[in-house]
Amino acid sequence: MAPGGNQSSDVMEFILAGFPHLKSTKAELFSVFLLIYLLTLTGNALIVGVVGADTHLQTPMYFFVGNLSCLEILLTSVIIPKMLSNFLSRQHTISFAACITQFYFYFCLGASEFLLLAVMSVDRYLAVCHPLHYPLLMTSAVCSRVALACWLGGLLLVLGPMMAVALLPFCEQDAVVQYFFCDCGPLLRLACTNTGRLEETDFVLASLVIVSSLMITAVSYGHIVLTILHIPSSSGRQKASSTCTSHLMVVTLFYGSAIFLYVRPSQSGSVGTNWAVTMVTTFIYALRNERVKEALKDLFRKLVPGFWGNLLLAKSFDNKIVR
Repeated sequence: MAPGGNQSSDVMEFILAGFPHLKSTKAELFSVFLLIYLLTLTGNALIVGVVGADTHLQTPMYFFVGNLSCLEILLTSVIIPKMLSNFLSRQHTISFAACITQFYFYFCLGASEFLLLAVMSVDRYLAVCHPLHYPLLMTSAVCSRVALACWLGGLLLVLGPMMAVALLPFCEQDAVVQYFFCDCGPLLRLACTNTGRLEETDFVLASLVIVSSLMITAVSYGHIVLTILHIPSSSGRQKASSTCTSHLMVVTLFYGSAIFLYVRPSQSGSVGTNWAVTMVTTFIYALRNERVKEALKDLFRKLVPGFWGNLLLAKSFDNKIVR
């Protein structure tokens, strides 16, 4: 137990400290994060819409890209709206229930993303290394079941740690989360009890999700590299590698930041984070892909003429009424 002071497990609310070390004004931070949030929502929603509307993108890879974009929309929506409201209010409070809910959905959606990234690496392995069997192995039914397993896997994996954190006794006078959302490390620092065993459990769980999915990705890409090297033509090698480069870049960003942040025995002292990675990687992934960019161009070609046609029609109708 922490020495001295009141100790209570009935803390009704926390205070989110936000960014105490930044010298920017609240208005500047609000504008920056609002722009990031709108870009993230717009970019990922556009990806989901294009993948759903373009028949050329009705493939397993783009189905998983659409799921990744949905996860990204939900993940940022768990954190950013509350942070934006705090910039506009004097009281930066969050209820105990809302804090635990934010903690749960942030980590369960993040776990689902890592599971999905591992599945996407296996998908690329099958597409490059077993192209003849690929249509038989990755049917729409299989893809739907695998995607559902990724979503449910994240929800179930984080359920136990969430309940353990919710049952911790917290020091009422120290209920200030030194962060802009209810992350694991800052929350554990507020507990009025020894959280060493819980930190060890979180470490094992993070290792299980992140490192195991990373190993699947590494093995898949090891086979992909060997297969590409044995392709005789340079054009064939380039075509095969082009389907993997965007995914590989996102994998590097995700795993690099996550291993640094969460795969460590002690998390209570880690307050800094590379939060921007989780907001932009899916958008980068899709925009680096040529087929998605072509689909976006086709969509705008269809929408823009229709927009101007409707505008001209409305204008001519107004002129007739005026006359």
